[in-house]
Amino acid sequence: MGEVTELFVVMFIVAAFAFAPLGYFIYKFTKAGNKPFGEIEPHGDSPSMVNDFAEKIIKLVQGLFAKK
Repeated sequence: MGEVTELFVVMFIVAAFAFAPLGYFIYKFTKAGNKPFGEIEPHGDSPSMVNDFAEKIIKLVQGLFAKK
């Protein structure tokens, strides 16, 4: 019977470590008014180097396909 108890304790510890990130996310999500980590991403038409680069690449690829 001692083996079953030991196994239960070990499995409980493993489960606690496995679900800790989920619990942390739920805690942060409910704490910050449904914004898990605050405003980390700009919204709207704010300038972004990554977006500008992606738009240039898309237009380049569209131009290459339009020539064929």
